[in-house]
Amino acid sequence: MGIEQIADSFVGKVDDKSIRIGVIGLGYVGLPLSEGFVRNGYAVVGFDLDEKKCDALAAGKSYFKHISDERIAAMAETGLMDATTDFARLSEVDAILICVPTPLNTHREPDLSFVEKTCETISKHIKPGQLVVLESTTYPGTTEEVMAPILETSGLKAGEDFAMAYSPEREDPGNQNFETTTIPKVVGAPSEAERRMACRLYEGVISEVVPVSSAATAEAVKLTENIFRSVNIALVNELKVVFQDMGIDIWEVIDAAKTKPFGFMPFYPGPGLGGHCIPIDPFYLTWKAREYGHATKFIELAGEINTHMPEHVIERVGRAMNDHLAKAVKGSKILVVGLAYKKNVDDTRESPSLELIDLLIERGAEVTYYDPFIPAVPLTRKYAKIEGMESADWSEDGLKSFDAALIATDHDGVDYETLARAVPLIVDTRNAMANVTNTDGAVVVKA
Repeated sequence: MGIEQIADSFVGKVDDKSIRIGVIGLGYVGLPLSEGFVRNGYAVVGFDLDEKKCDALAAGKSYFKHISDERIAAMAETGLMDATTDFARLSEVDAILICVPTPLNTHREPDLSFVEKTCETISKHIKPGQLVVLESTTYPGTTEEVMAPILETSGLKAGEDFAMAYSPEREDPGNQNFETTTIPKVVGAPSEAERRMACRLYEGVISEVVPVSSAATAEAVKLTENIFRSVNIALVNELKVVFQDMGIDIWEVIDAAKTKPFGFMPFYPGPGLGGHCIPIDPFYLTWKAREYGHATKFIELAGEINTHMPEHVIERVGRAMNDHLAKAVKGSKILVVGLAYKKNVDDTRESPSLELIDLLIERGAEVTYYDPFIPAVPLTRKYAKIEGMESADWSEDGLKSFDAALIATDHDGVDYETLARAVPLIVDTRNAMANVTNTDGAVVVKA
């Protein structure tokens, strides 16, 4: 059977919903993707190394704050979702969607070990006619240059015996305006037949599918999206530092500038970049570009600016404590408000809050954090020494024990009025205090 016949058979299964879909990695990307397919009547086998996740899904329980138990229970009740740690069951599915991490190594170079190991596992169970799609962010060429050779150790030929495609995830955890099925889906593949298979699969659940000419093009699309954000955030972070010394409020500048109905898009400064994508993805292109003799100076400069922001914030904390409290950071009690990398989620991946806590501890401060979504600091490779630190109790009396508070994440549910009454100095990196009507009890410094 040739690839055209494989595509015809595959599309037929999608159309009559007899297809079975395998999703590898039931995390921030794989879980909502699985939910989207199940909600539209498709059978899904979810694969994950974490047995606790599989048990939770079977029991109709969520392990993410931004995904409710009710949603998971509804998915479980359909009988269409089956979560397992048994990767031998990959032979049961028609499509395999890979949603695994693609981090950086200690040299800030791409670490494709999760993708490679996943492909090695798939190669042991792959069968003719299957479609394998990578959703993890990576550099152009990964699908055909890295994945295909590993999968072909099975003895099957990519583009002949099985199909491949690349379709980058565009998840934004906690976003109330968009979810998996309403975010347009970019799809690229090595051939027209493979692209047709992948597009038809996603068309069954996604409101808009955007086909592009190749897998490498789709890989480049994802990097471009996140590099765009990284560069523009670096710009406003740099402007923030300059304007602060001029006595100008960057937040007021942006609010006024965005009234222009054309030619301007607002981006906002912060204490550093967080999340799995923006702090990491630009360096995938930087690394790959060297193979072609190109230095991505603009991207690397943005990375330097954003990476330096936690240091800048801690400098502002030290200066503010000296100016307004006549105290040094060393020996002071400081509360970091927010551990998540952005508001209203429990996601600490690459969170600048972890770096801020680490820097304050290095400078001799007694540091505690508060985050209503994260009861304790999870284990990370870089910040293992603060693993298990517990979130502080939130009460006015308890807050009065702190010399200063550093707002690193602007969660909506935090009572900033109480914070202003209880803590004498607040260093605000998110403009969270802008709507607090009475800050007479505290000096508020933007950073």
